[in-house]
Amino acid sequence: MENDKIKKMFAGSVVRMIAALTIVGVMSGASLVFVYNYAMPRIKNNIKEETQKAIKNIFPEAEQIKKEEGYYSVNNSKGDLLGYAFTAEGNGYQGTIKLLAGISPDLLETIGMEVLESQETPGLGAEIATPKFKKQFNGLPIDGNIEYVKNKKPEKPNEIEAIAGATISSRAVVNILNKKIDKMKTIISSVDEGQGK
Repeated sequence: MENDKIKKMFAGSVVRMIAALTIVGVMSGASLVFVYNYAMPRIKNNIKEETQKAIKNIFPEAEQIKKEEGYYSVNNSKGDLLGYAFTAEGNGYQGTIKLLAGISPDLLETIGMEVLESQETPGLGAEIATPKFKKQFNGLPIDGNIEYVKNKKPEKPNEIEAIAGATISSRAVVNILNKKIDKMKTIISSVDEGQGK
């Protein structure tokens, strides 16, 4: 008799526990969906604003920024093409590095580079976001690959100086840009050919 009483009590508590966990799980899931739907438009807007700001840092005369398939065409107030901007990302030392770079209309040199996201080591790899490092990417010829040198000043026009103590991060930026620049040259050239330019 006492065993039946214990079994009934135990069976009832298991059902209540399962019901409680189900309710908590459903409520948690619903609240996550609500927060996601609330935050996502703001996140997309912030990304768009950050991208526009980075493009204007690279192309100070930019007035018209047109999103194309995988890149941006950047024009001045007269409608003259200043160049092309694109995002590129890849692995750094501690995580993903996301860059925005600009190249000239003739696809022969870089205009500049901005770091959009990075989790590199503060004081070392994070130096890729400093003006000193970024300005090395102004006017680099891209008819070949960009290269980096360690512990010395660049001797060739397509070289940049790696950050001391952060060669992996410097190399990552160079590799990310080289891969994406090659891809962008192909994409933009095929679009130009299709338009008879």
